[in-house]
Amino acid sequence: MVVTISLNELIRQEIIQRREEGCDVSAIELLWQPDLSDEKQLMQIYRDLQSLDIKPDFPYIEPSTIEEILTLKGEYDQWPVDIDDALLDRIYGAWLGRIAGCMLGKPVEGWSLDMIRTYLTQINEYPLANYIRYIDDKLPEDAERVPMQLAARGRWRQAIVDDDTNYTVLCMKIMEEFGVAFTTSDIGFTWLRTLPFLDTYTAERQAYVNMINDLPISEVPLYLNPYREWIGAQIRADFWGYCAPGRPAKAAEFAYRDAALTHVKNGIYGEMFCAAAISAALAVDDINMIVATGLSVIPNRSRLAETVRDCLRWRDQYPNWQDAHNKMLQSYCGNYNPVHTNNNLAIVLIALLYGWPDMEKVITIATMQGMDTDCNAATAGSIVGAALGANALPDKWTKPINNTLETSVSGFFQCNIKELAERTMRQASDVMALDQLWSSESILQPTPA
Repeated sequence: MVVTISLNELIRQEIIQRREEGCDVSAIELLWQPDLSDEKQLMQIYRDLQSLDIKPDFPYIEPSTIEEILTLKGEYDQWPVDIDDALLDRIYGAWLGRIAGCMLGKPVEGWSLDMIRTYLTQINEYPLANYIRYIDDKLPEDAERVPMQLAARGRWRQAIVDDDTNYTVLCMKIMEEFGVAFTTSDIGFTWLRTLPFLDTYTAERQAYVNMINDLPISEVPLYLNPYREWIGAQIRADFWGYCAPGRPAKAAEFAYRDAALTHVKNGIYGEMFCAAAISAALAVDDINMIVATGLSVIPNRSRLAETVRDCLRWRDQYPNWQDAHNKMLQSYCGNYNPVHTNNNLAIVLIALLYGWPDMEKVITIATMQGMDTDCNAATAGSIVGAALGANALPDKWTKPINNTLETSVSGFFQCNIKELAERTMRQASDVMALDQLWSSESILQPTPA
């Protein structure tokens, strides 16, 4: 058995995860000590954690199967979309917005709002209005140097490798190879063939290990994977929205098949929400409608649905994004890891709700809030880029990328972004051509495994 981190650390994280899922972990907390070294005892503690029941007073209903999710979702719209140059421009804009947002947030990934604000103030660039400069003697003491050295303004001539953009390209590859009937197993097989293990993190890395160990696909997202509600699936959502423009239910179905490889519950919902929101953004430009569309495809009594409704309420209550962010910190950050789905989707939503429809405001607000900055600015940039289209995006954000994306996905080491958009357009055309074969409830069909 391959284990990439210690069992003690996995159990520590699993205790947190089971508490968040609504279990009473108090007895196991008393039993477990972080210096335990007996592997059999540790595995028994882990199995005991897995067998805990959700408390009867837990106020949320959070299934992980597509059939159960669909019984709890809301009503959704779909919009007629023409396969034309205007759609291509929006798809291209979504790719560019995602990549620009990723490159903006990459140097300060994992920083807090206070760290980012202090650093930018010291270099006279707060509030953020451009890619971030690297000034070594101004960096916080506990900040990692390497991401800043690689990704700061002026240090790259094209978008450099990042897991956020790796997955967008990888999902395109999956759709090109397997078509609309791709399965969760197809996704796992493609990862093992084309995605470097060391370019995976948290839930994705543990799922990769589980596949190497030949676990059944249904156990891959669960076994020794306390990260199964973290942000990893959400960052894989974008292509599923790109290839189903105006068809949020189909985008959410595609996203479910992808997310189910590595995640459960709110981890799955984050990918479904973002895929549906992007699908809507390729057809409409009303941010309230886009957010409502994302909300409509996830269980309405989930913690993530509550997060979305909270963000909408805060937008009405607070005059600026800083106040909304502070409220989010008070509400969630005592509970969730900094790379959890819920608090990071809240950051994306705050950026969209306070910055819309200005692409610069959206991606800079997403970055200035901290936490998983490259992921959040990429997702927010993807949505606003889809709504505006490439021709409307500011040159300041698109020109430095030079229409080029580096990835570590086999066969896609250096990509022409316009060509990626054109390839995406062909997949969207195929999806649209099959539209007449799908009823409005096609998503109710069992998902291939």
